[in-house]
Amino acid sequence: MNYIVEICTGSYEDCIAAAKGGAKRVELNSALSVGGLTASLAVLKRVKKETDLKVICMVRPRAAGFCYGEEEYLIMLEEAALLLDHGADGIAFGFLHADATVNVEYTNQMTERIHSYQKEAVFHRAFDVTKDPIQSIEQLIACKVDRVLTSGQCAKAIQGIDLIRELQIRYGKQIEILAGSGVNANNVKELFSKTGINQVHSSCKSFKEDPTTFYHQVSYAYLPAPHEREYDIVDEQLVQQLVQEVKELKKEMDLEK
Repeated sequence: MNYIVEICTGSYEDCIAAAKGGAKRVELNSALSVGGLTASLAVLKRVKKETDLKVICMVRPRAAGFCYGEEEYLIMLEEAALLLDHGADGIAFGFLHADATVNVEYTNQMTERIHSYQKEAVFHRAFDVTKDPIQSIEQLIACKVDRVLTSGQCAKAIQGIDLIRELQIRYGKQIEILAGSGVNANNVKELFSKTGINQVHSSCKSFKEDPTTFYHQVSYAYLPAPHEREYDIVDEQLVQQLVQEVKELKKEMDLEK
């Protein structure tokens, strides 16, 4: 089986760390502190020019949930087209109604836009706040979405392992299941072996200090103690450790054949 490690990135530097760590695919965002917003076009262009990474770009206009008005939606379509025009290998997105069901109309149109470029349509963890995961995944399949990122509707993927396994067993031949949230070198083998999936999504997060984060009575800190002066980054070593664990699992699986 071909196992895939996707790294969640929020900057050019993050993408370079992911590539040096051995990852082959990234999800590129901005503003990871609020769950990831629409990716930077300038970062995308540089990453595609300087690496061989497969880059899935986030299209998300704001923080909080995924119930968007028409104008937000139209702008998201335009953002997707711009990113695809400049080399994105796919788009991560999610559209919900106020009742926590999939907005099929918007999902269909975004998927068609992405597929017109022969690129990948990825429904992100908006899936994890849907009312009914079975109905939702069947709707995504009907919309011809290529992949869904999920933690199994739990805070961490390891906690949602039962639902992830069920989705893989029932629907894995119709849509790719990508497990994310809290994935690391310590639990990736368990996730793969207990679910049957072949790909994971991880932030491999570490922290870096910016000494100008607060001074006098003014603060731009967003992380709690002890990281008040820091921001999160992708840690190359953590990527290496995760990739190495996945390589070892592949060797074990090959020997069992």
